[in-house]
Amino acid sequence: MSIASNRAETDARVAAERHGHVLVIRMQRTAKRNAIDAAMTASLDAALNTLDDDPDLWCGVLTGGTDVFSAGTDLAVGAGEPTLRGGPYGVVRRQRTTPLIAAVEGAAFGGGFELVLACDMVVAGRSARFGLPEVSRGVVATCGALFRAWRPLPLPVAKQMLLTGRPLPAVRAHQLGLVNDLVDDGQAEAAAVTLAEQICANSPVSVSATLAAVDQVAGAADDCGWAATQQALDTVLASEDHREGISAFLEKRDPHWHGR
Repeated sequence: MSIASNRAETDARVAAERHGHVLVIRMQRTAKRNAIDAAMTASLDAALNTLDDDPDLWCGVLTGGTDVFSAGTDLAVGAGEPTLRGGPYGVVRRQRTTPLIAAVEGAAFGGGFELVLACDMVVAGRSARFGLPEVSRGVVATCGALFRAWRPLPLPVAKQMLLTGRPLPAVRAHQLGLVNDLVDDGQAEAAAVTLAEQICANSPVSVSATLAAVDQVAGAADDCGWAATQQALDTVLASEDHREGISAFLEKRDPHWHGR
């Protein structure tokens, strides 16, 4: 089905398009690599609220378009306050019973990767990359990666991503099980919609109940994970390294770490 034929709800940051029972949510701040500011957080929250609340929507696809998924938080202005229903970015602490598929092209870095980890399945273009560069900026991953990255990935691989900041190519992510379907570049959104339509061919009541049961078990330790994340964040925010890392990033220079 062509994009043009679908009913769309669009604002400056996010477009939401309906493909039958599927809602495609597209981040469209490409000039900033889909970095998330307060306006995008609000827009993502509104789109996910629609997905959650409309009984005619049975599956969602989250994408950043054909060039980049998301670079995560806009460090220049911040991502805004967590939303009531979705938490950070309006997405990562949301309790959903409607499946959400990430369609990834290009980079999904930092909070962008944490958006991916908040989804239920992942479709990626072959050139896509997933990364957690927070340590290179004197910060820590605060939106779930500290405890979600090693659920789909082997623990040593997740630690390597978290401690080196080096990205994981989509081909390797597919081999390890993070990516469900690996497709040609530019085809991730279409392939994700196809996967969503396969889900929608089933009973929405059964799908919803199944997802809720799986998430109840898989997310049983989330409260502990969020508490550990807050403890790590508190340590970093009190450090000189945090101030140096952010300054170096904004000034486009190498950081000079103090180790304190």
